[in-house]
Amino acid sequence: MTKRQSSPRAEPDGTPPPSPRERVLGAAFDAFTQNGYAGTSTLAVATRAKVSKRELYAHFGSKQALLVACIDARLPQILSAADLPVPRDRDELAAALTTFGVRFLHETCHTSVIALFRVAVAEAERSPEVAQALDTEARQATRAALGAIFRRAGTDGLIASANPAAMAEQFFALLWGDLMVGLLLGVAAPPGRAEIERHASGASAAFLTLHPSPAT
Repeated sequence: MTKRQSSPRAEPDGTPPPSPRERVLGAAFDAFTQNGYAGTSTLAVATRAKVSKRELYAHFGSKQALLVACIDARLPQILSAADLPVPRDRDELAAALTTFGVRFLHETCHTSVIALFRVAVAEAERSPEVAQALDTEARQATRAALGAIFRRAGTDGLIASANPAAMAEQFFALLWGDLMVGLLLGVAAPPGRAEIERHASGASAAFLTLHPSPAT
């Protein structure tokens, strides 16, 4: 007979306990970041989460699907072009880029997100699906959102029309500098709000200097 897993009780303050799905996600994140993707089994995750393997697979059909769900839950909910007012001039475009940059860095520099990137680097050869999941779920999505901003700005004559995807890559390079390397190596602390705003406003100003108005 299968031993029935005991479920967590409510907190003393009356807060309801996490759902089985939430428990599985939390357990999987801890296991992936501590043991790596290849070193984590669904049985170990289920045991940590106090659920059966059958229940785990009912929520997530495979270990890779569980990884992708962890990434979706932990990675930033970045502003899309639709979340920002349409810039009517260069000053408003600078403000939109700064807002986007602040939100991106605030979310991405979180310790849990950096932990996922470390897993991807460590597992690059044994489990390339980790890096692939991060690339698909995070990098491509954020670059597409930023590219949409540049595409609209080009259409409206705020910057010279060019390759929006290449512009997005350039903006992120300006935004990150060497910050990501420092965070991955653990030699830099996550930036505070003021530092994030400096990074974002500096990247915005540098980008617009490189891409002047077509009328200039």
